[in-house]
Amino acid sequence: HVQLVESGGGSVQAGGSLYLSCVASGYTYIMGWFRQAPGQEREAVATIYTYGGDTYYADSAKVRFPISRDSAKNTVYLRLDNLQPEDTVMYYCAAARGSPCPALRVESWPYWGQGTQVTVS
Repeated sequence: HVQLVESGGGSVQAGGSLYLSCVASGYTYIMGWFRQAPGQEREAVATIYTYGGDTYYADSAKVRFPISRDSAKNTVYLRLDNLQPEDTVMYYCAAARGSPCPALRVESWPYWGQGTQVTVS
């Protein structure tokens, strides 16, 4: 079992930035960030292979939300730039020890963090 602990969320003004972190308690093959607005389905933002470093982004995320990782620390990061009020959502970290298939489907990921709230005013 892998435990994930997110941090870095908070409240910012429009145009501001936040830097989310997620630490895994053990080995992961791939990690990702998802987001969920109230009343909406959880959706993928970006994923990254822990050791290979290959990334995938949802179309809207690539420019403003770069994902990165430090495999030695079992940590994945998500930088949120130029935040807008519509980015007020809960962000969740996810991980897997194999390849989630399909990769963007929430049900494909076995391990989840508790979420970190981002509020943009």
